Amino acid sequence: ARIINRQLAAKDGPIAPLIAETGGLNAMFCDTTALREQVVDDVVMSAFRSAGQRCSALRLLFLPHETADETVEMIRGAMEVLVIGDPADPATDVGPIIDAEARGLLDAHLEKMQPVAKVWQREIGALREAGTFFGPAIVELSSLEQIDKEVFGPILHVVRYRAQELPQ
Repeated sequence: ARIINRQLAAKDGPIAPLIAETGGLNAMFCDTTALREQVVDDVVMSAFRSAGQRCSALRLLFLPHETADETVEMIRGAMEVLVIGDPADPATDVGPIIDAEARGLLDAHLEKMQPVAKVWQREIGALREAGTFFGPAIVELSSLEQIDKEVFGPILHVVRYRAQELPQ
């Protein structure tokens, strides 16, 4: 992004604006004072809308042990009512994954996570075969070390923490 920005700035004429999404494991930390309804709205919007295929999409949610059960349950409930379908339809919340290869990577990630994490995935039935649709998922990790790369799709990874251990 910096190289592109420098090249644009060095050329003659007006400077074109540059908006670069550079990816990564975008995270949200919540504490016990967070308004749960607001957390759920923000999580669903960032992690699942656009089928999680924006570089700025939420990938990791850190929740305190004291409120994690209720928050995850609310996110799961919100996930179940998302409308999955044609992105040209204004009622649609989650469209298809970009292609079959990308959906295969998401499938492989969930398969890898099944034996080592709690996994909840939205069942989408026949819609899955109608295109490259992928039901949003939550993967609750026991440790941050279980994920080492960006998973580009509607998969939210949750890590619980104890307030006194936050610095670690």
